[in-house]
Amino acid sequence: MNLATPSAAQPKPDWRVSMNPDDIYKNPMSIAWTFDYLLSGDKVEDLYKRAKQDQWDSDQLLPWDTEVDPSKPLINDRSDVYHRMPFFSKLSKTQQETFTAHSTAQLLSQFLHGEQGALMTAACVTHSVPDATAKLYAATQTMDEARHVEVYARYCDKIAIVYPMTPWLKSLIDATLQSDRYEKVMIGMNMIVEGLALGAFNNMYRTTQCDLLKQLTFNVMRDESRHVSFGHAFLGPVIADLPEDEVEDLADFAFQAVSILAGSSTTGTLASRVDPGFMEVLVNSQIDPDDFFKGVEEAHEAGITQELPPGQIHALKDLMMPALARVGLLTPTAVKKYEQAGIPIFDDPRVLHAMEGGHPIAA
Repeated sequence: MNLATPSAAQPKPDWRVSMNPDDIYKNPMSIAWTFDYLLSGDKVEDLYKRAKQDQWDSDQLLPWDTEVDPSKPLINDRSDVYHRMPFFSKLSKTQQETFTAHSTAQLLSQFLHGEQGALMTAACVTHSVPDATAKLYAATQTMDEARHVEVYARYCDKIAIVYPMTPWLKSLIDATLQSDRYEKVMIGMNMIVEGLALGAFNNMYRTTQCDLLKQLTFNVMRDESRHVSFGHAFLGPVIADLPEDEVEDLADFAFQAVSILAGSSTTGTLASRVDPGFMEVLVNSQIDPDDFFKGVEEAHEAGITQELPPGQIHALKDLMMPALARVGLLTPTAVKKYEQAGIPIFDDPRVLHAMEGGHPIAA
């Protein structure tokens, strides 16, 4: 099926995107040399050794010759609130198939854009962290993220369209890249963005009906589990030795980053009137936006909401907040900020520990 218009031939995407001046900015991060080349002998070194052993080549490992029909659900539609809306059943077969294809393309496009952000933040940590072992590990993460950009770009090419980066994700990664300390870069990426990604990848792996996407996601998820572990293994001791005012500065940065997520509608769904990409999905599917969002409201009133099936996890509750808690960033001052913002505090690390093992959560 053609994604943009079912009756017309769709050209391959042009990956050359005109540069937005707002996407070019200076980073205040310091560059840190270190001349103590001895490895640390701790968990960070263990992660570095695992990273070397777990490198993989997508050309050899993944079945790229798999045919992908984006008009068929690549993700189990039973876990998708859109397909359970009464409004959706009223659409024509062509509209349903086109929306299925485009909404999936929009979701996978966020993975692609997010991996580019992770690539840049990992490179930033490599040159700014003042520890030899951490530099080596961050370099392996940079390679991981480069591979993730490659595989998601190739998969998105199979479904023939890439949607714009959703505004909240762009804001979160920009804030991380423009921060003034490597600790903030690691908080923003290894704890928050990577936590979000690890949860999304687990849920994607559990629900996708595409063998190629399933294999791709499993291998990416194994890499991401190490990245989340790095945030704790290295930053935990660093934060424990910082003065109180610096810890509060880092805790506030984490709160501001979490607030970007909590303030968006994206923790449950990518559907939003303020997201240009999703509005493009509706236009390309020939669905009237007013009718669609009215259908969303009616479904909500009928008790049809986005629910996580068994085996799926909530990234904010199960991964991000526990990651912040275990490195001491849920200080009493920070907790008050979360309470005032209406953001629940979660500190149970059991799911986080299980995910760091590199395997999906069992259903």
